[in-house]
Amino acid sequence: MASTAAADGAKPARPKGWRLLKIALQKRKSATMLGFGFSSGLPYALLIGTLNAWLGEEKVDLATIGVLSWIGLSYSFKFLWSPLVDRLPLPGLDRLGRRKSWILLCQAVLVLGFGGLAATDPAHAIGTFALFAFIAALASATQDVAVDAWRIEVADEDTPVELLSSIYQFGYRIASIVGGALALVMAGRMSWPLVYLSMAGLIVLIMLVTLRAPDTPRPEQGALHAALAQPGELAPAARWAALAIVGVSWAWAIGTIGHFMVGMLAPADPASPHPSVGDFTKAYGPWIVVATVVVPLLVAATTNWLKAHARSVLTAPDTRVSPLRTAANHLYVALVSPLAELSGRLRWGVLIVIGMILTYTLCYNIWSSFAFPFYLEHLHYTKDEVAFASKLFGIFMTILGISLGGYLFVRLGRMPTILIGAILPILGNFVYADLAEGARHIDAVGNATGLNALFALFGFDARMVRLLLAISFENVSTGIAGAAFVAYMSGIVSKSYTAVQYALLSSLTFLIGSLGRGIAGEAFDTYGYATVFRWTAAAGLVAVVMVLLEWGRVAREARNVQSGTS
Repeated sequence: MASTAAADGAKPARPKGWRLLKIALQKRKSATMLGFGFSSGLPYALLIGTLNAWLGEEKVDLATIGVLSWIGLSYSFKFLWSPLVDRLPLPGLDRLGRRKSWILLCQAVLVLGFGGLAATDPAHAIGTFALFAFIAALASATQDVAVDAWRIEVADEDTPVELLSSIYQFGYRIASIVGGALALVMAGRMSWPLVYLSMAGLIVLIMLVTLRAPDTPRPEQGALHAALAQPGELAPAARWAALAIVGVSWAWAIGTIGHFMVGMLAPADPASPHPSVGDFTKAYGPWIVVATVVVPLLVAATTNWLKAHARSVLTAPDTRVSPLRTAANHLYVALVSPLAELSGRLRWGVLIVIGMILTYTLCYNIWSSFAFPFYLEHLHYTKDEVAFASKLFGIFMTILGISLGGYLFVRLGRMPTILIGAILPILGNFVYADLAEGARHIDAVGNATGLNALFALFGFDARMVRLLLAISFENVSTGIAGAAFVAYMSGIVSKSYTAVQYALLSSLTFLIGSLGRGIAGEAFDTYGYATVFRWTAAAGLVAVVMVLLEWGRVAREARNVQSGTS
């Protein structure tokens, strides 16, 4: 039969073994993506959320907790070292795979970091404790760079990026349950150090998944550097200047934040009190955003302008080769070129895109690190109650929100869903303000809708119902927002600069919220939770304005494409 079909010119069918291999590879990618999502979500839950419950139990003040939460800036600054993750082969590990080698290294550092936290008493050595937390956060953020790049690069028509992104989100949410609910339940029955040692053991198990993961080949480096030597490319001096400006800006921002954190977490001295977090954030916060976001984008736009106008460009092939020249080319290709591509493709629209990304999660990112102290210390819920409401029931509400976000994305489109995701968390902050003041309005809504009676059938008292309703609204809202926003950012990046661009865009969602946590902790101590919740709700209006501007930009581009003017 096969020979007859071949003789007749018919296309031979794929062998059955090929189809089985293809299915096995799809399942392997999906299982690996689930494991990587878990490995990304667990450290974030333990370091940005659960760690603060531990600190609150140790009676560490909210201002210090707020400053310590700045370890979350590792996620905001991860695009700074994403070029290294994208381009640098790791000695001894690179044979495992381009992305796997970095993921495995980060997981090993996470295990050591959690072990260091378990061996340190935060009540008496907060500086050492902060150091181990920072090391773990740095490893977690670096792992995210490699995992995001892996997710986009291994996608194909059989396992598209949308499917892998959804699987990643579910793995991430499962890790949130483990690192949140399970960790709190365990902490009610054992010491916090044992909890973190147990979580380190889970990371060890995920390392086995990493070893079996498929990977993508490393691109040829010579072609990238050779392209910079062609006529029309920037001259070496111009590239050096661009790198110097960007490097100095980033170094200043990181050094300024690091110096302040060290001062705040140093042992208290009655003769020299700790500086004000609020004063620091107001004085330096805007400049940090300028140094880490605005300056690099301006430099990238300037390089585009110089090339477009044939200024400071090569007029003949550059044949000079040296180790220093190669290093400079490598840094330029890794750091400046991706930003230049983004600003060149989006043009002035890049300002709207960056503005929207900076502010989109602002109203709930600012106070998210204080959720556990709010539930446990201010509202006096037990660890088991908070574990169930926030990290079990709440995660299912987030998954519901993600599902609704995907449905709205299909039914309404990208920008309408993103707008809904910007508005709902603002309302969620007002719900939390009401919860902080006694939940009068939450009780009224629960009684009017019958939800209080429904929850009562499952044995929940009125006090617990208030927490469940508040968390339900908040998590569904952020789930909708997150589903639409991840899809939006994945669609913006260029596959030529996958790791750097996605790391840049995703990290910006943490930047202002992370900076704001320092001042939020001080504000909670001074003004109370309800007032600060309302302030952060007002800040969310900025995101709504930026979404509307981006919607207008996208609509104009679509009209230009249809009219043939773009």
